[in-house]
Amino acid sequence: MDNPSDANPFAHVPIEVTISVGKARPLVKDLLRLSRDAVLPLDRRVDDMVELYVGDRLIARGELQELEGDQAGQLAVRLTEVANLRGGM
Repeated sequence: MDNPSDANPFAHVPIEVTISVGKARPLVKDLLRLSRDAVLPLDRRVDDMVELYVGDRLIARGELQELEGDQAGQLAVRLTEVANLRGGM
């Protein structure tokens, strides 16, 4: 049986997905003082959900994970929520 997405001419076009792990809101004066090894606290904790965006559209949420085996040390995201891309989250 053929995959229905194979009929879509855009099915094999790569897109960029941005993973948002948090935001920081430093004062400009504090930002200008940043140097190598400085720590910039974010508004989220390590175990909080991350958000996946295509452009400015939220498409999913998930948990950061570290891969094992041949890809040990590489970050990945395990999806826990996926948007209905026709209707949003």
